Amino acid sequence: MMKNSIQILAQISLMILMISCGTKEKQGDTTEASLENQADVTVTQAQFKNAGMTLSTIEETTFPDWVEASGMIDVPPENRAVITAFMGGYIKDNPLLIGDAVKKGQVLITLENPEFVAIQQQFQELAEQLNYLRSEYERQQALVEENITSQKSFLKAESDYKRSVATYTGLRKKLQMLHISPERVLQGDYTSQARIYAPITGTIAETFVSKGSYVSAADPIMEIVDIDHIHLELKVFESDMLKVKKGQKIKFKIPESSNTFYEGEVHLIGNSLNQEGRTVTVHGHLEHESTTPNFAVGMFIEAQIETGESTAMALPEEAVANLGDAYYILQLQEHEQGAYFFNRVAVETGKTRKGFIEIKNAADFPKGAQFLVNGAFELIKEGSEGHSH
Repeated sequence: MMKNSIQILAQISLMILMISCGTKEKQGDTTEASLENQADVTVTQAQFKNAGMTLSTIEETTFPDWVEASGMIDVPPENRAVITAFMGGYIKDNPLLIGDAVKKGQVLITLENPEFVAIQQQFQELAEQLNYLRSEYERQQALVEENITSQKSFLKAESDYKRSVATYTGLRKKLQMLHISPERVLQGDYTSQARIYAPITGTIAETFVSKGSYVSAADPIMEIVDIDHIHLELKVFESDMLKVKKGQKIKFKIPESSNTFYEGEVHLIGNSLNQEGRTVTVHGHLEHESTTPNFAVGMFIEAQIETGESTAMALPEEAVANLGDAYYILQLQEHEQGAYFFNRVAVETGKTRKGFIEIKNAADFPKGAQFLVNGAFELIKEGSEGHSH
């Protein structure tokens, strides 16, 4: 009887043990399935290792402070020349087109005007008269010293001579400005044409005339720009002007062309305020000028001037994915049973620097929270598509 009782108790204990183990296994399976169902993204240990995935926490990082600015690519005043004619005339020869390179001293254009001949004729006639007028002046001077002639006769001879010298000098200068040789004119070699030469080396940026047209004195004929020393001409708002200092770094891009950023440096800061837009002009020099693209003068630029540093909470940029409407990260929920379980969470981003991006809502996450870095973008995208189904 005792033996039978012991056997019955043993069988009951074995059954309880088996039921208990079965329940635990079932609970374990249920827990893992529950985690997988609740998580947006699940990554196995093998996937995590083979893809070289890593985890990171939100950490305090140093970021630069920027002042926003906009402006244009420009050149110094000495690198820009608007070509005009000293005297009016008809365009006889205009062989250059926009974009053509020219060198200082090169013939740009030829003007023709009969008035050029009249000036040369007047100059030669006056040159011949000067010999007589000078002789008469010297003779009257000698006579007045010996009291042979009157002071009046001497003063008239002196006046005629000096007035003619002044006119002669003016005509000679006028011929030189027309690039007509006075020496050739004195030999009787007249011309109805005047050439205009390039005052600087550069490129034809614009032409305002065509062959056969008439240009008046001071009318613009063409513009030459030397782009070897281009610079940045920026506008900074009044509220930011006191933050800007000489030597600060400038980061800029040509928004119409690309999102590539180029570097420069603050060189000069204007001291007058543009009343219309309440802005100050900031002049910047390009860094690595020899390796920059061929920027065109007048290109619109968007720029940031680095005015200092501040700290902010950040993650590696690889941990954040932009899905168009918002930025997302993958936050680790659990790591157990040989798998990583992540939730896709929206974040507010800010500044970027050296591979890190500011997380403005870092306070929303518990201290020490971990996030997927490498491989996050594709998984976030997949998680987003999964949610949309």
